[in-house]
Amino acid sequence: MLDELREEKIVEKVGGRFKLSTLIQKRLVQINAGSRPLVDMDTDNMMAIVVQEIVQDKIYLDNARKVQTQPESAADGGPPILDLENL
Repeated sequence: MLDELREEKIVEKVGGRFKLSTLIQKRLVQINAGSRPLVDMDTDNMMAIVVQEIVQDKIYLDNARKVQTQPESAADGGPPILDLENL
């Protein structure tokens, strides 16, 4: 088991164990279907890659329980990118 999953911090970050499980499962499906990992790691362990994406705030579940990626500026601590075209 990955050490990050033993800590409550990741559970709280996502919003609960059910949401964490859902996020991990859905992201694993995306990666297995050909989606590019959002973190650079020297491992073939997809679970470790997904957990690092969560720890580094690269992915999250939206209100519709879909996996979303953080915009680069938001992940770096900058202001979020707003899509004003679709208002």
